[in-house]
Amino acid sequence: MSIALLNTTQTSNPAASHLTPVPTQTEARGFALYVGIDEATAKAAGVTLAELVQALRKTVSDLVPAAAQETYAAVALAPVGVGGKNIDVVRTALHDPRSLNRLVEANQEQEAARGIVIDIARHRVFTDGENAELTYKEFELLNYLILNEGETISRRELVDAVWADDADEAPNERTIDVHVRRLRAKITGYEDIIRTVRGGGYRFDRHPDVLVEA
Repeated sequence: MSIALLNTTQTSNPAASHLTPVPTQTEARGFALYVGIDEATAKAAGVTLAELVQALRKTVSDLVPAAAQETYAAVALAPVGVGGKNIDVVRTALHDPRSLNRLVEANQEQEAARGIVIDIARHRVFTDGENAELTYKEFELLNYLILNEGETISRRELVDAVWADDADEAPNERTIDVHVRRLRAKITGYEDIIRTVRGGGYRFDRHPDVLVEA
């Protein structure tokens, strides 16, 4: 048995709401109301999802008492942190294939944003889509290691390369570690892309989470 849902589209004029005609040889047996509200949004408005559900059920019961025993409500649950819009999560829970596709696409975009993006042109570094707010020297330090991928760069070479035009402000070989530590702190979760080579210096190896954009 195939069951179709009647589609309604709300417009700025309630009287002009668009109703998709019911296919012939069928009859309307109910309707589904998609409500894209999460717990945080409801709480901010001073209510809970349970209270909203009860209020909607009461409205139906008041308007059509006979429908009180045939009104069903369920909360759509999703894993914490999943992407997509609330409304698409709800519609997916109701097996709306169009919303399932949108939800999959949203999660793919979210996954694509994970990792580190080195924007050479703008001298910026993004971690999981967020600007890491690196200073100019921190960017140059990371970029120099990436440009010399696979090679162990001594502390002396890093100082000479990154502070070549600013010798008066250049750190010494012992304090270069402080700059590396500050840099790592700004890329939390991906600190291991800068490897410490005991007695040698630092090295960047090819890493799947790093994308360099020229």
